[in-house]
Amino acid sequence: MIVEANSDSLKKEFIDFPFFLYRNDKFWVAPLRFEEKKLFDPKNPFYKNAKIKLFLYKKDGQILGRIAAIVNKWHNNYHNDKVGFFGFFESINDYDVAKSLFDSASEYLIQNGLKSIRGPINPSLNHTCGCLYKGYFQEPVYMMPYNPKYYIDLIENYGFKKVKDLFAFYLSVANKPNLKYIELSKKIAKKYNVTLRNLSKKYFERDLEILWDIYCKAWADNWGFVPPTKEEFFYLSKDMKNLVSSELVIIAEKDGIPCAYSAIIPDFNYILKKAKGSITPLNLVSIISTIPKIDNYRLITLGILPEYRKLGIDLLLYIKSFEVVEKRNGKGGELSWTLEDNDKINKAITSMNSEHYKTYRIYEKIL
Repeated sequence: MIVEANSDSLKKEFIDFPFFLYRNDKFWVAPLRFEEKKLFDPKNPFYKNAKIKLFLYKKDGQILGRIAAIVNKWHNNYHNDKVGFFGFFESINDYDVAKSLFDSASEYLIQNGLKSIRGPINPSLNHTCGCLYKGYFQEPVYMMPYNPKYYIDLIENYGFKKVKDLFAFYLSVANKPNLKYIELSKKIAKKYNVTLRNLSKKYFERDLEILWDIYCKAWADNWGFVPPTKEEFFYLSKDMKNLVSSELVIIAEKDGIPCAYSAIIPDFNYILKKAKGSITPLNLVSIISTIPKIDNYRLITLGILPEYRKLGIDLLLYIKSFEVVEKRNGKGGELSWTLEDNDKINKAITSMNSEHYKTYRIYEKIL
């Protein structure tokens, strides 16, 4: 039976269900419950331009699945289409359960005048998205999704078709950049008067606004991208000041004008694995002691303003990012995600001796 999760108690069950579903899965990493609650909080700036409906599948009092239907008005205005989204999909390996969930999400989107359903999107491309399609051999890195392999069958059997694949690459510090690339990066910096600096914690809001401006303009033409409002971007990034070292966010300036940036984050999943969904006085000491042991990273964004893209600034950022991780005694990191058809970026990443090791798939179905 489908139940709308429209009360605090039902929303709690919605958030708690994955903890039951993945209780014996060695790769799943539990998110912090209080962070998950923020994703459904009406005060989240995302919902000024969107709305969400949560559904649970219950049988004999037990939850067997969940799904969210998302109406993103900002997306449809930006792309001039009528796409609805599903996200936060979790289900036991039972097609009848999955079908009921997809039916409920589809019906809600149809009621809102939408013509297709796309996902998994949780709840936008500026958050986690995609169904893990290839790479079922280890736990995910921070802010990347994970799911059982049978999800592919549940989704595809409902009639969903691939609309886009997202690639994740891995680069080990053992695979040092080729010397010719290092020398080339020095020439580029000198020729075009490009300098690199770190994010300023002293002038954090100023730099965050710079990052927001570059982020919105750099990805403006990418498939499915919707630039977040300034309020939303600040909401998503507010923890960066306390959680991420300044050296991990690199801003490129040409002639003193910010034109590109890259952001690396430690793989906090190493900590979340110990937290098991909650930070309490009992596990706080253990968690704090774990932080220095993080040796894996994720290059989460690298964006260049369109008018500066042919100068080779991306090479400077890649090499500097590598040097930062190496300096911090990291073993390597994931570069994710990129669009499958972004050949220029994907070729640049592989030229740095990285390996395309995971693929995430986004599906769509006409309603």
